[in-house]
Amino acid sequence: MAGRIRQEDVAAVRERARIEEIVGEHVTLKPAGVGSMKGLCPFHDERSPSFHVRPQVGLWHCFGCGEGGDVISFLQKIDGLGFTDAVEHLAGRVGVQLRYEDGAGPPRAGEEPGRRQRLLEAHRVAAAYYAEQLVTPAAAVGRTFLAERGFDRSAAEHFGVGFAPQGWDHLLRHLRGKGFTEAELTATGLMSQGNRGLYDRFRGRLVWPIRDVTGDVVGFGARRLLEEDQGPKYLNSPDTALYKKAQVLYGIDLAKREIAKAKQVVVVEGYTDVMAAHLSGVPTAVATCGTAFGPDHARVVRRLVGDTAAGAGLQLASGTSVGGEIIFTFDGDAAGQKAALRAFGEDQRFYAQTFVAVEPGGMDPCDLRLARGPEAVRALVSSRQPLFEFVIRSTIRAHDLDTVEGRVAALRASAPVVAGIRDAALRPEYARMLAGWLGMEQDAVREAVAAAARAARSEPARGDQRPGRPDPVMPGPGERPARRDGAERPRPIAPDRTDPVARVERNALEAVLQRPTAVDAAAFDALPTETFSVPAFRAVHEAVRAAGGIAAALRTGDPSSWVEAVREEAAGPVGSLVTELAVTPLPEDRADRVDGYVRGVVDALLDLGLTRQVADARGRLQRMDPATDGDAYQQAFAELMEVEGRRRALRRRD
Repeated sequence: MAGRIRQEDVAAVRERARIEEIVGEHVTLKPAGVGSMKGLCPFHDERSPSFHVRPQVGLWHCFGCGEGGDVISFLQKIDGLGFTDAVEHLAGRVGVQLRYEDGAGPPRAGEEPGRRQRLLEAHRVAAAYYAEQLVTPAAAVGRTFLAERGFDRSAAEHFGVGFAPQGWDHLLRHLRGKGFTEAELTATGLMSQGNRGLYDRFRGRLVWPIRDVTGDVVGFGARRLLEEDQGPKYLNSPDTALYKKAQVLYGIDLAKREIAKAKQVVVVEGYTDVMAAHLSGVPTAVATCGTAFGPDHARVVRRLVGDTAAGAGLQLASGTSVGGEIIFTFDGDAAGQKAALRAFGEDQRFYAQTFVAVEPGGMDPCDLRLARGPEAVRALVSSRQPLFEFVIRSTIRAHDLDTVEGRVAALRASAPVVAGIRDAALRPEYARMLAGWLGMEQDAVREAVAAAARAARSEPARGDQRPGRPDPVMPGPGERPARRDGAERPRPIAPDRTDPVARVERNALEAVLQRPTAVDAAAFDALPTETFSVPAFRAVHEAVRAAGGIAAALRTGDPSSWVEAVREEAAGPVGSLVTELAVTPLPEDRADRVDGYVRGVVDALLDLGLTRQVADARGRLQRMDPATDGDAYQQAFAELMEVEGRRRALRRRD
């Protein structure tokens, strides 16, 4: 496992990665006042922009859905990445050399720092080379293959399809010419090792680049074209430092935004099926790469659809699950049914609703598009049926329901399936449906399901296979627990905006976090905690003090790193509130007047605090007897005069 990324390197990535550029690749941003930009939130549907970015402090926040954070958390959420992967991706873009703690270990076992970027570059060069080869005369067989399946040149370019020429060392010589070393070529997985040294792994094949969610090419899948090719029909890259077939999904780079928007993933079985689905208006399609859909795939999908317990079982009027939909497409043959049964095992990892879409004639999306057009592919996805129903019916079909023995055997086989349904509210309904499919009494079926449930509970726990316990998405090395990917983010504390005192406190904190250089550091840093009457704002103030106060912001000269330090000191939902305050547009957006506004709202807070102190001091005096408490009375009176003097001086300054 990788060591933890050093915090100073994470800070360097935050500093160099311009948040407006990263966010701007996904959101059209427009100016929204001094130092602020806004656009439509990419994480929920909205017509009026409520998504704000403040480059000066390096933060973003959506006032519609409440999401917010820094450039790293944005990349995590938009691309479904873990913390470490997001940092590594940004580091590669901005040229930060990451160092790892735990003995300064390398980012991957057997991989020295910086090598990952070299391997990614080799894959990028290889993908470009293969794409160029597709238009050569030697690739006519590949172009014919695509054309016969309804894919033209623009489709091939969109998906990056290429051709690996026949011969033993075409790509090898090309990569060597680009300066890649023997060790790097071996590590890419693009080469095989023979008695005479390295040679091209893919030869005379149509090639699809396999990208991760960030769009980086990490491997390839290649389809046999020539009769003399005695290799497997499909040949994929071997597992490498970049490519793990159990973790990658073909098409995820193209589908990720639509998946996040539609809360839907359509899992198909091959590269051409992904192409056909996307070109038919199903842009949420992805495919596994030479392996069955497994737990690591489920984690990727859960991150992209935002699969949490909060949306479990909830549906819109249209019938779409609020928690999202996972739709598996399989052939209608025995192999397809077996694949569906495997997918059923992974269902327990999802809160989202899972479905199966099977074409009765056994055609896959590619064949279906070719035979009946794009609308048939869309109709296939629309005709999905719940995965539970498909599995139960498939189980029943294996038995002869015309005999008593067959019906009993079917009940014994299908009752554990119903008992294993994660959502307890669905079990009684499926038990009733099962009784109808079997032609048996409902009481008998319900008892069989209950017995199967009791038997399952008595078995030793089997880790992540237990129903109702989706795999937690654990924080990656270097990730703070408060930001673990896939976990439900605590909603920010929301003080009453109609309270005039709360409004003063909020305005002052917004101003302090966004323009600390315009604040009287000595006066603000001397404020006692009691200055803030709203608990949430008091917690923010304590985080500001823990980060060194305004004086620390002035020393660093970098508002972004100072605000990040404040967020580090904030606990739980207070961190989200800090983000919101640091991004909220200030009412005064004129550059020549914004500093005056900041001083004014902070002075209003100071005045409020001094007024509270005056009231407290007068209250103490009223409770004292000058005759019996002479010295204490004189001291309290002097304190009152001192506080009143400070308040008069503050008001004269205004």
